[in-house]
Amino acid sequence: MRSKLIQRVLGVPGLMVTALSLASQLALAADENKAQPEQKPAAQQQQGSGISRETRFPKIESGKWKGPRTHDGQPDVQGHWSNTISNHSNFTDPQGGIPNDPNPNRIPKGPREERAPSRVSDPADGQVPFQPWALEKVKEFQVKFHNPTEPQFIEPLARCAPAGIPKSLYWHGYEINQYPGYVVFLFNSGTRIIHLDGKPHLPDNIKLWNGDSRGHWEGNTLVVDVSNQNGKALFGRTGEFISENGHVEERYIFNNDGTRYNYEAVFTDPTVYTRPFTVTIPAKRWTAEDKPNGWHFETTLAKHSGKEPIIDRDERICAENNGGFGLGAEESKK
Repeated sequence: MRSKLIQRVLGVPGLMVTALSLASQLALAADENKAQPEQKPAAQQQQGSGISRETRFPKIESGKWKGPRTHDGQPDVQGHWSNTISNHSNFTDPQGGIPNDPNPNRIPKGPREERAPSRVSDPADGQVPFQPWALEKVKEFQVKFHNPTEPQFIEPLARCAPAGIPKSLYWHGYEINQYPGYVVFLFNSGTRIIHLDGKPHLPDNIKLWNGDSRGHWEGNTLVVDVSNQNGKALFGRTGEFISENGHVEERYIFNNDGTRYNYEAVFTDPTVYTRPFTVTIPAKRWTAEDKPNGWHFETTLAKHSGKEPIIDRDERICAENNGGFGLGAEESKK
């Protein structure tokens, strides 16, 4: 089923019901080819693949928004986006591979400084400031991940659970849609609705994989307060986590040509961390000018009678993510 179709049929209220229903059930358990109107769908269907591996990215400052706006006055950031560094294999060494990986072909080559920086931008050592018990739990997960003998050592995404915060932002590309009073993220494995209408958070006893989000715009920056997380999602195949007592203050800082944004968020959880820490994730926009990409931009151009390119994107409600898990079987070094 196409996500666009879902939007037409359901609208925001329907999306909300669908997302909340899915979340509650699980809680319980864009280079230069300008958009060519004459472009044939078949040409766009030359599939690219792979994950972008930017090792440095620009700082984007909060300030005035000078770009287009939606009908209700929000900065218009609708479209297709994806992170520019890597996937969820390693949270603090994004291009470093999975720790203790028995597959020699997946072990990174070259020194650490040649790879992208840690997603933890503060503290300066790039590590999550875990309390001792929490750090031991993470280390145990990293050892047993490749040959999980108990359910807690299986990354939740392998069982189609929503990726949670912040991992949804580096688990494949995603789409942002905007409606009056709402910003909606359509991820693989989960949907996230950010309420802009000033309503209070959900009651404390309601816990969700993607938490409960209340936001507002400050110029070019979407500021979001996140609570009500269920504490079950992990930050990656490296096992970092936040508990249901955690709180996240997010800032999505968009540049004024609408081509990039940086996610900067402060994670606070006195029951798990010794201090708050900051996560930074760079992202870029993908458009009809880009080739489809098997990771960031899983799209096709719709066949229709008009000339305007219409991007169709499959909605992977459940992406069984078994690759990379249970790598106990030996593989020869290439």
